[in-house]
Amino acid sequence: MEGKRTAGCKKIQIKKIENKSDLYASFSKRRSSLYKKASEIVRECDVDLGIVISSPADKPFSFISPTTDAVIDRFMNLTVELSTGSQLAAAQARNNVNQINDRFIEFDTREKVAKDKIHFFNAMNTTRNIGWWESIEQFSADDISMFGSWLNSGEVSLKNRLKKLENGASSSTQPPPEDEDN
Repeated sequence: MEGKRTAGCKKIQIKKIENKSDLYASFSKRRSSLYKKASEIVRECDVDLGIVISSPADKPFSFISPTTDAVIDRFMNLTVELSTGSQLAAAQARNNVNQINDRFIEFDTREKVAKDKIHFFNAMNTTRNIGWWESIEQFSADDISMFGSWLNSGEVSLKNRLKKLENGASSSTQPPPEDEDN
């Protein structure tokens, strides 16, 4: 590998993104990944967490769990216990967050399964485009014997159907009986 000349792990200089559309796209991606990490922290560590950020277009965004009151009270005074109502509201909010996270995980799993199916069908279409005679080498001996028995049973079924059709056609080709009155 002496001919390989890559930059490898290089330190990237951090600077402001000048292009507005790139800036907005980068902000949106980073905001969603920040929310996802915050959600993981809340779920795994059972903590109160609040994030307030403003976009490059000066729109405010926030992630607060379990409730705004619980986060602000905790921030203002770490030693104060929450009231019973605040504790119940926080517990309900945590329960809602956990349910939404479970649904999110389920949707991620469904998306992965769907992508795997798409990959499988694309591979199948590629094989189909190659032609059966070119892809026959991928079949095992069992597959070939099953295919042969399927062809044989199909041949028997076709012959039986042909005999029935011939018998039905020969009986219908006989001339109708003549009337004796004519």
